[in-house]
Amino acid sequence: MEKLKSRKFWICVAAMLASIGTSISGLATKNETITVIGSVCVIASSAIYAFCEAWVDSCAIYNREENKEEDDEDGE
Repeated sequence: MEKLKSRKFWICVAAMLASIGTSISGLATKNETITVIGSVCVIASSAIYAFCEAWVDSCAIYNREENKEEDDEDGE
């Protein structure tokens, strides 16, 4: 449920829908270039979202560990 409140998630969904629309319009007009561009953009938007989520998660883990080390040093 938390992901449904994420702006990154909704931007990714919008990018995917636009890319799918591009692919469909390419198919409807029998333009292979447009179809391929739409397909590539669907994959790219998913990959960018996954990368951003992984980056945010890794930053959170790094900051948590850094704060834990500072707390350990203060406790000594």
